Amino acid sequence: MWPLAALIIGLSILPFFARAYVVEVAMLFFIYIILAQSYRLTVTAHDWQLYHVVLYGVGAYTSGLLGKHFGIPMWVTIPIGGVMASLIGVGITLPLLRTRGWGFYIATFALAELVRNTWIRFHNPFGGPRGIIGIPYGAVLGGIDFGERIPYYFFTMGVMLACLYALYRIDRSRIGDAFKAIDIDPLLAESIGIRVPRYRLLAAAIGGFFAGIAGGVLVHRLSQVDPKLFAITAMLYLLIWVVVGGYRTFWGPILGVCVVQAIFELSRPLLEIRPMLFGIAVIVVLVLYPGGVERAVMQAMGWLRARRKALAKTE
Repeated sequence: MWPLAALIIGLSILPFFARAYVVEVAMLFFIYIILAQSYRLTVTAHDWQLYHVVLYGVGAYTSGLLGKHFGIPMWVTIPIGGVMASLIGVGITLPLLRTRGWGFYIATFALAELVRNTWIRFHNPFGGPRGIIGIPYGAVLGGIDFGERIPYYFFTMGVMLACLYALYRIDRSRIGDAFKAIDIDPLLAESIGIRVPRYRLLAAAIGGFFAGIAGGVLVHRLSQVDPKLFAITAMLYLLIWVVVGGYRTFWGPILGVCVVQAIFELSRPLLEIRPMLFGIAVIVVLVLYPGGVERAVMQAMGWLRARRKALAKTE
């Protein structure tokens, strides 16, 4: 817990000394971590799918529309966006419970594109290809204007920590154990009494809720929402985060976001070859560490523990 506490303290100090650009990037990191963790929970209980980033968009559109047209503060619109994304996630998963593997993979992409193209097709109320602009920034609470950069930074960090704590508790609960059992062998899990379809719908609902929360937090910072933000390219980045980081443990997606987004930010001057860099990163991880970066970290920690024991015996 000490390294985690030190990290939180460091993140709390960061916005007072860092440039404005760094603070904005850090807020995106927080949002991406929520998104990656929610995706990890979903794929633990089901096959890999391509609709999760659209649930992120559902949360963003719901929160943005409620904030702009009805003047509802973000404290209310963001949870409503999470609930709406949860419902859409269940609605997409329910008809696909009998599908497996590539069939499920392609079908989720098709249904996700159906939702996204609805936003593009209907100018009222979704704004069409240009999306929605003029969404209110963060609200004022207790004399603090969360539309300002530093207060919204702490709001985003607080939401991220709350979401991570909730997802961690779910991961360590009986529900999380059922998800992991389904991931290992769904037929075996069903034979010991786990109702696989029910738990897959539950995973879609929980993962969709937290993806919607991430979308709502994003839209109240950008003050706009654009359907291009939730296209297949964004979904591929989400896949890369989880594949590079690993999804077998809770911390894998967080490592994936940190590693991949660090490459993303450092490679901005190399825009033309950036896709190649991401491709190389994925290939290296899949070849050397099929379990993701988390496996490399765990191996390094195991080596350090063995080294300490060897030194202790020598002394």
